[in-house]
Amino acid sequence: METNHSILLRFLAEPQDVNFGGKVHGGAVMKWIDQAGYACAVNWSRHYCVTVYVGGIRFMKPIHIGDLVEIQAQVIYTGRTSMHIAVDVWAQNLRKGYHHKTTHCIIVFVAVDEEGRRVEVPRWEPQTEEQKAYEQYALKLMERRKSIEEVMLPFWNKEQEY
Repeated sequence: METNHSILLRFLAEPQDVNFGGKVHGGAVMKWIDQAGYACAVNWSRHYCVTVYVGGIRFMKPIHIGDLVEIQAQVIYTGRTSMHIAVDVWAQNLRKGYHHKTTHCIIVFVAVDEEGRRVEVPRWEPQTEEQKAYEQYALKLMERRKSIEEVMLPFWNKEQEY
């Protein structure tokens, strides 16, 4: 399912992606998520985009070497210059035939121009009931993020001595 508001990446998990436990490293999965989210945001906005928030990342099941990895990224909400992208990671063991979701998160990207200034993005309008539910999900997360940011603010500005 690939439209202007979604991207699907597929590839095999390779040996260089493994961690000390023999599964695909969480950092590798996070890199793939960011790449798929970036491709989706640029595809929608037609501008360079920067990641401003990654939230709610949930690792549900491991990915094994040799699994076919699918990363689905889709716009679920747009602000004036920002895009909320839902990213789901799926793994399929090609020999055994099982297919399961391994990871989910939301990434917020902002579109910028060549000087790094924010630029407006096209408005995304949900069409299906599923898209409308995702938009409500994004709005709820935005509200929750405000209270989280209030708690985190003192630590963002704190200078540490080493």
